[in-house]
Amino acid sequence: MKSSLPPLGPPVSRDRVIASFPKWYTPDACLQRKEQFHGQVNEACQHRHTGTVGLKLSKVVVVGDLYVGKTSLIHRFCKNVFDRDYKATIGVDFEIERFEIAGVPYSLQIWDTAGQEKFKCIASAYYRGAQVIITAFDLTDVQTLEHTRQWLEDALRENEAGSCFIFLVGTKKDLLSAAACEQAEAEAVHLANEMQAEYWSVSAKTGENVKAFFSRVAALAFEQSVLQDLEKHSSSRLQVGDGDLIRVEGGPPETQESKSPSSLGCC
Repeated sequence: MKSSLPPLGPPVSRDRVIASFPKWYTPDACLQRKEQFHGQVNEACQHRHTGTVGLKLSKVVVVGDLYVGKTSLIHRFCKNVFDRDYKATIGVDFEIERFEIAGVPYSLQIWDTAGQEKFKCIASAYYRGAQVIITAFDLTDVQTLEHTRQWLEDALRENEAGSCFIFLVGTKKDLLSAAACEQAEAEAVHLANEMQAEYWSVSAKTGENVKAFFSRVAALAFEQSVLQDLEKHSSSRLQVGDGDLIRVEGGPPETQESKSPSSLGCC
């Protein structure tokens, strides 16, 4: 989908431009199988009626055990680097990534949280207000997959029910043979469906699926942000005439016929 209007804001790098809805990794565990943006989102983007969406940051938190590769995943996407010398994240850190989606500027604030138990109380404060929760595990270590349940529970405790997109991401795909990866993914897909999450397998070392994954995250979050802004804008309007209800502050809705001109403030 392309807008005929010039882009808003400064340009972003070519690989951060999303013109069409990115595809899921597997149909067996995905949040949406559609291949296009919602019709209302298409129209809003074409006419630049996306409200404050391009002005705000959408929050993404990445959680999971120590050593699963959360920081490597984020650095591969944001900086296109892979550091072999591992340094544990202390507390929390974040990166901001700018996109252009359907001609509209959009930014993700990606929070990297520590996987050590001693930092959980610090990290939990940063879970609040998340639009996306990414639970990461190591495809070569089944225990880290089992632990994602608790990580997700901790993150959801700080957010309103149903307010977050949830992703389950298997890292270090490059370390597995095709057969071993297929087996590990089958278990992960089963858990993703229980979590109501979308599943992806990635490799921060080779970069496999990393860009596609974050593009998918950005597109889903963007679409939800636009729809929420449209709904908020629509509900804030006072609808008068055409048989619509006139809402009186502090009282129940009343029809136009039930109000006299004087009570409506007319002279």
